[in-house]
Amino acid sequence: MNKPVLPISSLSLKLPTADRRIEDYRLAASRTFPAKLEGTLNRVAFSAAHTVSDPLADGDPWLTSAVDWDRTIAFREHIWDLGLGVAEAMDTAQRGMGLDWPTSLELIQRSVRAAKARGGALVFSGAGTDHLAVEDAGNLDDVIRAYEEQIAAVEKAGGRIILMASRALAKLGRSADDYAKVYNRVLSQVREPVIIHWLGDMFDPALANYWGTANLDTAMDIAVGIINANAAKIDGVKVSLLDKQREIDMRRRLDENVKMYTGDDFNYAELIAGDDKGFSHALLGIFDAIAPAASYALSRLAAGDEAGFHDVLGPTVPLSRHIFKAPTRFYKTGIVFMAYLNGHQDHFTMVGGQESTRSTLHLAELFRLADKAGLLSNPELATRRMKTVLATRGIEP
Repeated sequence: MNKPVLPISSLSLKLPTADRRIEDYRLAASRTFPAKLEGTLNRVAFSAAHTVSDPLADGDPWLTSAVDWDRTIAFREHIWDLGLGVAEAMDTAQRGMGLDWPTSLELIQRSVRAAKARGGALVFSGAGTDHLAVEDAGNLDDVIRAYEEQIAAVEKAGGRIILMASRALAKLGRSADDYAKVYNRVLSQVREPVIIHWLGDMFDPALANYWGTANLDTAMDIAVGIINANAAKIDGVKVSLLDKQREIDMRRRLDENVKMYTGDDFNYAELIAGDDKGFSHALLGIFDAIAPAASYALSRLAAGDEAGFHDVLGPTVPLSRHIFKAPTRFYKTGIVFMAYLNGHQDHFTMVGGQESTRSTLHLAELFRLADKAGLLSNPELATRRMKTVLATRGIEP
């Protein structure tokens, strides 16, 4: 059964349009979704989670990260209540775009402790090489040592690992053998199977030519070869290329014991639903913004109601495509803005000052699309907050 749609036609505000008009926008309707998971899931689903910045910290946001730890962990509790796992200290948390390795490690430690206090809520955490400046990486052994240092720190905290793509490796790796040397060495040492993350250069330009080539067909061959050769050490693979056919093709080539986690924030609904040859699990940044709808949709899918799954999740896709539009690396601004609109934090301030990376028009369209998808959990609050942000940008209520 779909959750009820509640009329809220009395709510309205003025929103800017692409042709420089200011329109009177009236909210459409609000859907309510459960605050906790109903039933069980037949997909493993992670939300890559954002960090909540501390707006009262005395520092320089471009240079130092200040995190509101209480609100940051409270948001993870919200994700876990909905039956989703947390992918910690990933790019959604602004890893490499405001969040440095020492702060990331503290985030991982706090999140793992919170998960264990719940009796073992699902959390995997990013381990990469970002404490090694790309210009200081002289050879592949430097990359390996950097990976080993972060893996050891995450494992010491009791965490499971998402092996992140490495900017230093993208700089130094020139061939399949180079990538095999690094991944084989690193994977041979991990305590528990990891999730491999292949992050495309639309998310991080410094990762261009990952796997040692600009040819994606060749890169896919190299990645699949390394992954299948190390299948016993790999839980799954997250692919963030925003190309559904490449994900499907890779999914069908993986060792049967290796999961595919979709990282396609443009086409996740159909990839999770799958076809007669398989499906993808999920590890998505957009699940941060749409967690209640994602949880409910996944519960419908597990109950055999695929139509209900698409009815709930389908309308979220236009919002996701907008949030992740090019330059895709700025999607975190939309994720945090949704958290602000929905009351998960009291301000629209981001680590690294990243709230400035999207335009007023972008945020206005985000509001419209979130409303149409029924994703404004408290429409009155969201409307007030949208008006506040517009006023700071010169658009009076």
